Amino acid sequence: MISFCLRHQAALDKPSYNPVEQDHPAMAFKIPEKRDQLIITAKLAEQCERYDEMLVCMKRVVKSTPDLGSEERNLLSVAYKNVIGSRRACWRAISSLESKEDVKRGAGSQLPLIRAYKKQIEAELGEICVDILDLLDKYLIPAAPNEDAKVYFYKMKGDYHRYYAEIDNGDDQRDKALEAYTRATEYATSLKATSPIRLGLALNFSVFYYEILKSPDKGCQLARQAFEEALNDPEVLDEEQHKEAALIMQLLRDNLALWTEDIHPENADDGMKMEDME
Repeated sequence: MISFCLRHQAALDKPSYNPVEQDHPAMAFKIPEKRDQLIITAKLAEQCERYDEMLVCMKRVVKSTPDLGSEERNLLSVAYKNVIGSRRACWRAISSLESKEDVKRGAGSQLPLIRAYKKQIEAELGEICVDILDLLDKYLIPAAPNEDAKVYFYKMKGDYHRYYAEIDNGDDQRDKALEAYTRATEYATSLKATSPIRLGLALNFSVFYYEILKSPDKGCQLARQAFEEALNDPEVLDEEQHKEAALIMQLLRDNLALWTEDIHPENADDGMKMEDME
């Protein structure tokens, strides 16, 4: 018998992703009207780890003024990353349970319930991806004021098509992710090799090749090239950017070690875990 928590069976009847909707009117989230208040509330929600409300605020900001500064871009990214991150983790866990239960089958199998719950999680994941991709296509990318912003938003577009591709076996999401990452890479050539935005793009694009397209050699090539170009760039960054770039370079290095282990088991190094800048 397998055990896991469900809020209630009715949750399986319809998608539950709706960060504004509340079960009780008295508990409904009051959304500010002014842009500066939305930004402040988003920051407060982040500190309180109330990412659904953070998402609502930043979505309102985007629709009112899509030309975002770097801090506002990061707030938007953090909101969506955390809202979808919990669902991705849930999907991986439920997929693992499904595999184990599929082996057992027989009387008392929880497989139908597990698959119904998995379908619900997939519906939520799809809705979140469609939500942010709509913002990117209609507001953020058209309003991107410079190369930094274009790389940032095309990378983000690639990321959410990649997340969608994790639960969708068709080619459409994979093709759109590849197109978005490729566009971002074209714009990224104007950025410094040590730019955290450019490095983050290389990291996630390499993960896409390795994990979604199942092209480990191409993934390694992208990661190694980005790492070496940044390592050989003599230009000095400010302290904050230096720390961020160093972190991403370490993730690139960790992934290269892990992928080399997978491709060449004789060089195995235990304890490695693939990373991306989600």
